[in-house]
Formats: sequence, C-alpha cells, structure tokens
Amino acid sequence: MNDDIDLEDAAPWIALFITIAGFIMRVLLLESKGLWLDETFSIWMANLKVGEMLQWVVKIDQHPPLYYFLLHGWIGIFGDSPYYVRLLSVLFGTGAIPIVYLIGKRMSSPLMGVVAAAFLAFSPFNIYYSQEARMYSLLLFNASMAIYALVRLLTDPRALKPIGSQFREYIRVWHTAPPIPILHNDGQFYIVESKRSNRLTDWINRHHWLPMQEIETDLAWVGFILFSILTLYSHNTAVFFVVAVNVFVLGLMLFQRKIKPGAMAAFQAPSFLNWGKAHLWILVFWLPWIFSFIKQAGSVFKRFWIPAPTWEAVLDLIKTMVNPSAQLPKNLSMGIWIFFGIIFCLGLIHFRKKISQFVFLAILFATPLLGELLVSIWRPIFSGRTLIWITLPLLLVLGAGISKLKFRFLIIIVLGSLLTINLFSVSDYFRFYQKEDWNTAARTVAGLAEDDDLILFNSNFVEIPFNYYIESYETKQYLRLEKVGLPLDLIDDGVLEPVMAEADIPALISKVSGYERVFLVYSHDSYTDPDGLIPQTLASQMRLVRSTDFKGGTVQFYERP
Repeated sequence: MNDDIDLEDAAPWIALFITIAGFIMRVLLLESKGLWLDETFSIWMANLKVGEMLQWVVKIDQHPPLYYFLLHGWIGIFGDSPYYVRLLSVLFGTGAIPIVYLIGKRMSSPLMGVVAAAFLAFSPFNIYYSQEARMYSLLLFNASMAIYALVRLLTDPRALKPIGSQFREYIRVWHTAPPIPILHNDGQFYIVESKRSNRLTDWINRHHWLPMQEIETDLAWVGFILFSILTLYSHNTAVFFVVAVNVFVLGLMLFQRKIKPGAMAAFQAPSFLNWGKAHLWILVFWLPWIFSFIKQAGSVFKRFWIPAPTWEAVLDLIKTMVNPSAQLPKNLSMGIWIFFGIIFCLGLIHFRKKISQFVFLAILFATPLLGELLVSIWRPIFSGRTLIWITLPLLLVLGAGISKLKFRFLIIIVLGSLLTINLFSVSDYFRFYQKEDWNTAARTVAGLAEDDDLILFNSNFVEIPFNYYIESYETKQYLRLEKVGLPLDLIDDGVLEPVMAEADIPALISKVSGYERVFLVYSHDSYTDPDGLIPQTLASQMRLVRSTDFKGGTVQFYERP
C-alpha cells in the first residue's frame, strides 16, 4: 500500500511538469535531422489544394486524409520548414502525456497516472515518432483520448442511462428560472419567480446553470464517439482499435449478464443500447471514407513494400516500445530487461483484484498486434509505427508496477533509474541516428548541374524529397532541370513506384538520347529496380563520371563519351 504517499493535490502539478519536460524532449534538435522520404511526401500532399489532395490520397497513398488536412492548414500559417512541419507532430505527441496521466488516475490512482505519464514523456519510441512529420503521433493522441473517454464510461454507473439524457435534463433545468429570494421590509425572505427581460444580465439570471459534473457521462460518450472517428481517420490500421474495444466491452457485457450476473468488477459495461448507438454514429461518420479505405486496402494487397514479419521482429518491436536498448554489453542489457520485467510483474500483481482492468489493457495491446500479424499472412503490413498507440496499455502496466512499491524513496529511485535508462537511449537517438539525407543529394546535383540537364529517378517517389531540397538551389542558381521518374513518372503518370522491367529499357534509352549529361538519383532500388537495369542501361549508353553516396542512396553523373 502507499498510505504515506498522498499525491491527490500535487499530482496535477507533477503531471504538468512531466508534460513540459516531454515537450522539451520532443522539440529538442527538431530540425537537426533531414526530412526523409515519407516526411517530404506529407509536405507535398499538404501543399496541394484540398480537392487534389483527396484524389492523390486515394490514388497513391495508404492512409486516411486527416493528418494531411491538419498539416495543410498548419503549413498555411507557419510554412513548410522542417522545424514547423514537425512541430505539429510534437504537439500531438506531447498532448498524449496528460491524457495517459488521466487514464492511470481514473483506473487506479494519481501515482499510477503520474508514473505512466513519465514513461510516455521519456519514451524513446514515442519521442522518435513525435519528431516525424507523419500521422503517427496524431494516431497516438486520438486513440489516447478515445481510451480515456471509454475508461470514464467503464467506471461510471450512469453509463447505463440512455445517451443524451443528461444533456436533455441540463437543457430543461437551464430553461427553468431559479427562484430569487427578496428581503421584505419586515426582515423576512420571500421566494419569488424571476421575470423575463431582454437585458443580458436578466437573461443570464433567469437560467439555472448546473455544474458540468451533471453532464460528464454524456460528454464522455461524445468524446468516445468523436475521438474513435478521428482515430479511424488518422490511420487505416485503427480499425483494430474499434475491434479491440468491442472485443472487451461486448465480452464484459456477456460476463456480467450471463456468466456472473450481479458481480461487481473494477469496470462496469455500459448498456448494450448505448454501445450500439455510439457505434452507429461512428459508422455513419466513417462511411464517407469506407470505399476509399477498401480501395487503398486493395492496392496494399496487390503490392506493398513491408517485409514479412518474424517472431524476432515482433519481440524486437515490444522491446523497442519499452526501451530501444542502446548498444550495451550483453550482460548489462540483460540486466536492464530483467529490471523492466520485475516492474511489469509488479504491475500484473497490482491488477490481481482488478482483473477486468488488466484484461482491458491486454486486449488493447494484443488485438492490433495479432490483427496485423494475421493480415500479414496474406500481405505483410506489420509495422511498429502503426502500432504506436498500443504503447499506452504497456506503459500503464509499468505505471501500475511502480505504484505497487510501498515507500516513497523506493518509488523515486526505481522510477528515476528506469527513466535514466530511457534518457540514454534518447541521447543515442539524437547523437547517432541519421535519416535519409536528401539535402546532400540535391547539393551534389546542384554543384555539377547545368541548364537543361536530365535527372532520372529509379523510384519516382523519391523525386518528392529531392525536389523539396533542390528547389532552393534552382532558385539561387537559376537552374532549369528536367526531372523524370522511371519507368513512369509519378506526377505525369500517377503511378507510385512501378518496377523497372526489361521491356522498359528501350523507353529509357529513348529518354536519354537527346542529352549529353544525365544524373541518376538511385534510391530504394531493391523495391523498384531489383535487377539494377537502370544503371546498367545508362552505363551502356554513357560514361559514368562521378558517383556520390548519401544516406538513403547514390547520385550518379553520366556524360556522353
């Protein structure tokens, strides 16, 4: 027990401090690393008009449009520099920190909430994706909000009442003028009804304002519906979020009504009618996207770049979500994982009397993980970034483990040690991890190029990051460059990363026939040119003058003999 630890008053301030610290960790060195392929694709997409954006999203992307819409508005205000486009992700990643505190507090105690928030604030995995101009921190934020709203409903007996009943009562009372006591000359108070008036003060006075607690259950329903919809519009794999919450809630309903009727659990299921109404609203607002979702899923099924998952990859992902475990001696690394394992086991002990809460966290964690693995039997889609939100139940269990410790000084020492381990991993990320270096590729071409030179891309997708960085050089040096993706151009043909085949060689020879100087930006070739046909063909027609490697690929410069 933690009777000597009273965080009720201090916890909100501690959570605020942790949130600020988490923001600093996420904004630190934000523009020190170059934008990689997917980040520049986000910028390219967000710079389009909304109508064009929707067309391209459905045509060549595998994600819903919500993040691109938000980034479109963000760029319109702050511009598309690396710092500001990533700052949007920072804000979403930071916003999830106080939410996980509220989840932990609602489920158990302020201490569990504070510890879980601290783990999230200093999580290397989450810091990394909060510094990326992609939709993953948005997915984390929306899922965390939906989970918090659901936890409130599962811990509120009023969730059995019809949705909207609190709102209706609030409005009814609001329209009812409260009685106003008036002091009479004889010294007695008499109650009279307020009179209607057109004046603003009288308008306010004649309404009965109830505290917000009177409608908090309906607000939780609205929050769950709204953020479930936003989660679905954040990433297509969020369908597993909907599956997970339904597996738990419907299972809890069955358990409480059929298996053990009347049994009191840490979580109480809402009414089936309310649950059905909530999901009807979710479905109604997701319907406009569902046909595009099916089309995108079909294109992924036909061809996708993600390799088939292995059990080793799954284990590595789970370890990365807790701590990437920097390059350390084997014995020390093993000691760290034993340390985390002990805390995790304490978390399991914490939930021994709250089995429904543990099952809730376990289903939230396992359902999307197993869902992606099952789909990967047909077409690999297993990717850690798409599962970012399942770090929440994992960190909540760790938070429960820390809160199981009995003494204040022990909690501080253990939590401080685990966070220090995380900070070492974060430090390694800042110091050593490098993203694709498209600025070097653009600078190399700009230093050698002349007007009307031809630049070829074996992956037409990488023309987007190259253009992002070459634009400033073209403006400063007044360069006019011809750029073409192979075997088809993305912008002109609308085909994303087609594979180069021998049948495309004559077209390539025809394209370079009128040029004395040609650059080849060669990247992601294992996916688009696995046989190396493009550099082989160019070498047969021209002389390779220079080859410059950069993080993510190679720039090759060819001239006529």
